[in-house]
Amino acid sequence: MTKIRLSRRAFNVAALTGATALATGFGGLSAFAADKVVKIGITVPLTGADAEDATLIKDGAMLAFEEANAKGGVHGYKIVPVVYDNGTATAGQYDPAQAATNTKKLVSDPLVVANVGPEMSGDGKAMSPILSEADMATITPASTNPDITNPKMAGQFRPKGKAVYFRTVTTDAYQGPEMANYFKEKLHVKSVFVLDDSGAYGVGLADAFQNRAKKIGIKIVGRDQLNPKEADYTTVLTKIKGLHPDAIYYGGVAQAGVKLAKQAHEIVPKMIKGGGDGISGGSFLSGAGFPAVEGWYSTNAGPHLTESPKAAKFVKDFKAKFNKVPDDYSITSYDAAQVILAAIEKVAKSGKKMNRSNIRDAIQNSHVKTLQGTVSFDKNGDIKDRTVSVFQYRHDTSHPADDLTAQLKYLTVAPQA
Repeated sequence: MTKIRLSRRAFNVAALTGATALATGFGGLSAFAADKVVKIGITVPLTGADAEDATLIKDGAMLAFEEANAKGGVHGYKIVPVVYDNGTATAGQYDPAQAATNTKKLVSDPLVVANVGPEMSGDGKAMSPILSEADMATITPASTNPDITNPKMAGQFRPKGKAVYFRTVTTDAYQGPEMANYFKEKLHVKSVFVLDDSGAYGVGLADAFQNRAKKIGIKIVGRDQLNPKEADYTTVLTKIKGLHPDAIYYGGVAQAGVKLAKQAHEIVPKMIKGGGDGISGGSFLSGAGFPAVEGWYSTNAGPHLTESPKAAKFVKDFKAKFNKVPDDYSITSYDAAQVILAAIEKVAKSGKKMNRSNIRDAIQNSHVKTLQGTVSFDKNGDIKDRTVSVFQYRHDTSHPADDLTAQLKYLTVAPQA
């Protein structure tokens, strides 16, 4: 199915509050204007190179909130989503400074009790200290840098002590190493050149891959960094060609990744190429297109679900609502929203005050049945499941070229260390 690119501002209800948000920002809920409401943020980069993937994440959460309101809300509370755009035209992608500004706006509103997001780890690093000061939980369906939830870095990212940064995906401490295992065990890679895009996610992922690759005997022939705002990567690609590695591994997102794929196709077309979840999405596919993406391997930091029978109803409902095909992170976003909704219900039934501290505590102790199974968190906020899924772009001419499910083939669960 061809994706319909909706206006990136169409769902930005951040400026709306109370009855106005209910009446005009979400599903015509003006009949509930006098009822109790809670607000939940959604913060993803709806402007820039990753906007397509970010919109799918946003829509996953929005579907969960709409379903809850259609059933009469959560134990008497109507859900009002507050959407903020973490991307800027200046950055051309996600912008940590904008993410910090948006988070300050969220925590300034006492009706906002939790947040879904961010998509990007650079944003997460900017947001987490602010969330900690406010004792407000966020659940990220896509950001994977392990620093944010590392207890050794708690003073930087959660200065108030309690976990506030929760995940419905695993971290790059697993995603990077498990792809190195796949390169070694399944692709028989003996040497690799590692690239990153200078962002928090890209550097961390590339480091994790590289460290594991070296440990299991893959030779690292070089490491370089791409500037996402530069247009020409032919110099580094020509250098790589001269070093004759078996493969390239790229840690980063679509802004640099799209240009890398196009230029690598011209200079090293037959070399094995792979990366993480930053290139496992529509932004990379539609930005680079075939034949440039042909053969690229990628990972998701969670189980593959969009083709699972247990997610069939979600996929059908998502397509009907948004006229788009969801991806796996649409589901982890939907699941993140479900965990927050379950926390709201738990607090409401307990008789405790409906505030962000009580919601945070309920999220910390969650055991919520979701599309990906039971979601629960360790004491640092990381999901206990460590599944990493491996995919490969293969052009299926019987489907539209931008149909992610058809063009990005699921291969297997990555070998765990």
